[in-house]
Amino acid sequence: MREMHQEPKAEANLADRSSLYAEFLAEREEILRHKWIESEKVGRDIGFERALIDWTRHHRARWRLLRRTVKPA
Repeated sequence: MREMHQEPKAEANLADRSSLYAEFLAEREEILRHKWIESEKVGRDIGFERALIDWTRHHRARWRLLRRTVKPA
């Protein structure tokens, strides 16, 4: 029974170390930021899906390029 409780923790640790998961979280944060900015502009919540589509179409390529070229200090 103890092994079942340990397995999800091991998977969580793997997710914490995954660069792919880290990229997903960073991208999600940018989409949420974009959602907030665009919602403020129009005076209402534009919703996550609209923010996702808009951010992907207009900002994702440049954001990814900058993430690849800018090295953390």
